[in-house]
Amino acid sequence: MAIAKLKLLEIEFPAEQYDAVLMKLINTKDFHPELASKFADSVQGLSVLNRENPYADLIARMEEARDNYHLELKNINVDSTRINIIQADTFFCNVLEQVSKIEKVKEDLQNMIEENEATISQLEHMIDAKLDFDKLFSCKYLQIRFGRIPTVNLDKLQYYGAQEFLFMTLHKGTKETYCGYITTQSKAPEIDNIFSSLYFERIHIPEFVHGTPQEALQVLKEEDETAREYLKVLNERIQKLFADNVDEMNHIYSVSKKLNETYDAQKYVVVFGKNAAVYGFAEEKTAKEIKADFETLEDVHVELKPAMGDSRLTPPTKLKNNWFSRPFKMFVEMYGVPSYTDFDPTNLVAISYTFLFGMMFGDIGQGIVLSLVGYFFYKWKGMQLGAVGMRLGISSTLFGIVFGSFFGSEEIFHPIFVPMESENTMPLLMVAIATGVILIIISIVFNIVLNFKKKRWGDLLFSQNGVAGLVFYVSVLLMVANMLVGLDLPLGGPVYIVLLIAMPVVMIFLKEPLTHKLEGEKMFPHGFGAFFTEAFFELFEVMLTFIANTMSFLRVGGFVLSHAGMMMVVYTLAKMVNGGVESLTLAYLLVVIIGNIFVMCLEGMIVGIQVLRLEFYEMFSRYYEGKGKPFVSIK
Repeated sequence: MAIAKLKLLEIEFPAEQYDAVLMKLINTKDFHPELASKFADSVQGLSVLNRENPYADLIARMEEARDNYHLELKNINVDSTRINIIQADTFFCNVLEQVSKIEKVKEDLQNMIEENEATISQLEHMIDAKLDFDKLFSCKYLQIRFGRIPTVNLDKLQYYGAQEFLFMTLHKGTKETYCGYITTQSKAPEIDNIFSSLYFERIHIPEFVHGTPQEALQVLKEEDETAREYLKVLNERIQKLFADNVDEMNHIYSVSKKLNETYDAQKYVVVFGKNAAVYGFAEEKTAKEIKADFETLEDVHVELKPAMGDSRLTPPTKLKNNWFSRPFKMFVEMYGVPSYTDFDPTNLVAISYTFLFGMMFGDIGQGIVLSLVGYFFYKWKGMQLGAVGMRLGISSTLFGIVFGSFFGSEEIFHPIFVPMESENTMPLLMVAIATGVILIIISIVFNIVLNFKKKRWGDLLFSQNGVAGLVFYVSVLLMVANMLVGLDLPLGGPVYIVLLIAMPVVMIFLKEPLTHKLEGEKMFPHGFGAFFTEAFFELFEVMLTFIANTMSFLRVGGFVLSHAGMMMVVYTLAKMVNGGVESLTLAYLLVVIIGNIFVMCLEGMIVGIQVLRLEFYEMFSRYYEGKGKPFVSIK
């Protein structure tokens, strides 16, 4: 219905034109290339172009540098796509080498700052102590330990008064105390063991600490400040280095990216001897333009063939829909893309989905809100689901006019049809069933036409979704309608039952052997008994499926009643909150607003899913295979 007509293009060129053809190929917008392996695997002497890519490594290193150094590397438009890869790589390596040297200095400075910070945090607890680190560390016969100990363990030191050590408290806190002790070299292991049992945690004072704690703190803080200032200078040097070379780097990066794409496109090139070819599909209207564009290159020839002109290739499917149906393409693609020779059901899905959703969710106010929300998400986020919501909202608004519902209230607009009135319930359900019958018949007709195009005569004539199924279904429906409505039409006679009901059932039952007969094969290849057992249960399932599929559309009428019922509950709760009086108080309006939001979110989602289920299970399953492959432009 809306599948674009395609042409198969065969682009032939000599080996010396590899780069020019591939560059033009990756810039072609509406061309779907086919993998060269489809030809090379089936024909001896053909191979897939496979040249070593010299640009991938350079691009990877440039992008790594961009991420590591926050380099503003851009893919710009370039006039020429020719560069000397060796010179370009050398240029980039020189820039990166200079940056690496600066980074090494930065790393050393940062390590020094971290060491100083750790030392400062320890010395701040010793600031009041009268110590001289130079004198302490110059002692040859004494061992000095600094650290911290749980404050609760200080009292336990009295048990070790006889031991040879000098203890000093540097800073006493509620949980831990910074302290130190001095002992002789010979006693050091024993004293260390004692303090270890008291959970003493040693702190190592670096050798670069000199003087008193106050003097050491001042020196370390000055060093940190100087290092941080120099880090800023080094960062500015890196930024300047990149700024001075960014234009050349952007040029190298952009050209390399372009040329890298040509190497990625090698998988589409079939090589035979000194010549090569690229095969692919394009729309009829653009195929001639692509042909003319490629043939501007020397010794390049393009041949146009019918889309089905090569049995090794299956044409892709490019869907073309009008403005209304286009967003619903996402639902079709969820089930699968139609084959090139099939129908595109998008238009039918768009119309039926919009109609069913609007009927099940009919409300003027909520429909307008749905359209506005859909428009917002479509324009702001580019969501196709938002575009679908715009159309569904319009349908809901139109059905809301029929039902006279405005945010669930039926007092503002005069209803044409009130679903909740008892005398309207049966007509509503009959309309829902009639809608389902029409959609099922359309689906069966689609399947008949598709089978005719594909020359599947067995499925066309004897399938439950073919001529036999259509005749049986319509005949039974007419007979039932005649009895229910009382039209007194002569539809229940023996001839009618035999020709239009019994005979189609027999044809459906004998579908497999009759199909074998049409194809000139044996009717019962596995014996009549095995066929009869399997066909009997399949026929029983077919009859149940016709009934279940038809009755499934009762949910359409059910959701109309459900929507009206839920909104009635909302207004009942609003009155209860307002003391049983319907007046526009704050409490009344708050309940009505929250109730409408709840109904729109919950029921809107449920209705959307239920309609999608009807589309997939009651309609698509009758005629749609979805075994095609999508048209994907190389661009």
